[in-house]
Amino acid sequence: MTENAWTRWPSREALDRKQVTRPRRLLAWSVRLLVLGALLWSAFHDSRVHGWGAVAGVGGVLAAGALAWAFFQTTLDHRLWSSMALILLLLGLAVGAQAAGFRSPAVVLWCGCAIAALERLPLGAALPVASVGLAAFAAVDDDVWLTTAAAIGGMALAGYALRLDAEARGSAQRLLAQERAARAAEAESAALAERSRIAREIHDVLAHSLSAQLVHLEAARLLIERGADRDRILERVVAARGMARDGLDETRQALSALRGELTPLEDFLTDLVRTAEGAEVTVGGERRALPAEASQAVRRVAQEALTNARKHAPGAKVRVRLEYGAHEVTLDVRDSGGSPGELAQAGGGYGLLGMRERAELLGGSLDAGPDEEGFVVTLKVPV
Repeated sequence: MTENAWTRWPSREALDRKQVTRPRRLLAWSVRLLVLGALLWSAFHDSRVHGWGAVAGVGGVLAAGALAWAFFQTTLDHRLWSSMALILLLLGLAVGAQAAGFRSPAVVLWCGCAIAALERLPLGAALPVASVGLAAFAAVDDDVWLTTAAAIGGMALAGYALRLDAEARGSAQRLLAQERAARAAEAESAALAERSRIAREIHDVLAHSLSAQLVHLEAARLLIERGADRDRILERVVAARGMARDGLDETRQALSALRGELTPLEDFLTDLVRTAEGAEVTVGGERRALPAEASQAVRRVAQEALTNARKHAPGAKVRVRLEYGAHEVTLDVRDSGGSPGELAQAGGGYGLLGMRERAELLGGSLDAGPDEEGFVVTLKVPV
């Protein structure tokens, strides 16, 4: 054994009886009461023990109980010198009991001290104490040497077995505590992830809605500065009001999504392109339900791409294609290009940068840039 093994205490979880199951505690207390009753009977069944001898015997039993309780507490706190002093007092009390004629209590104290030392003390301190206790037992035992040796070996093994059992129980308690801590950390991580998801969802909804409103309000401002007629200005204000209404609807949809109440993705895209002039949607692959995060990413990217197409290429044809693959879903939004509208420099809002971050969080990717005709946005999300 290493030096550490000789000086290492059993863990506090191993020594603490609070961690022991209720049936086991009841059994332990039953055994203790049985031993105490046997001790009292063996000590006082002789009629010659009376008067002050009986008082001394009762006092000795109470003193032994108090010292044993104190020994259990000091070993629980890993106080070596206090524990050694208490167990030596118990051994001395056994010597006094033997001298006073209480042989059975003395034997029980010697053997009990040896077993308790092996169970609760570091091995470097437990072995000398156990040797003293078992040697005292051997000195007063009247059986043949082979029987005495067998008894000593059995008690030594019992003490060490109790030590191993306590350490195994302590290890189990530590593992259980670690598992509980891991579960608590996992629950906290899940809660943080859910809060982050809610924050992203609300941010995306507000960014899309407010960006669209800003486009129309900026247009109204430009028309006012240029002295446009009332109808054109009113048209932009009404459009901004419509975008505010759409933003409220999107907020409701986001809340429904957070509750897991999502409309089919194909239906959502169909409704989305219906409001955009010159837009069409096609779906390929085997249709299936997507995880909520993946579905929301597709919806938000489609919304943002269509908003950008209306802003930067008004009147352009927009083709939206949703493709279900074996391991990922792909959204492709491309427009036919055109002259930038007068609102191209208006507030950009959240934009595709946030969509790219959302895709990367899901292990996917988002590419956006010009192609032969116009502009294309491609989202790939693993499912």
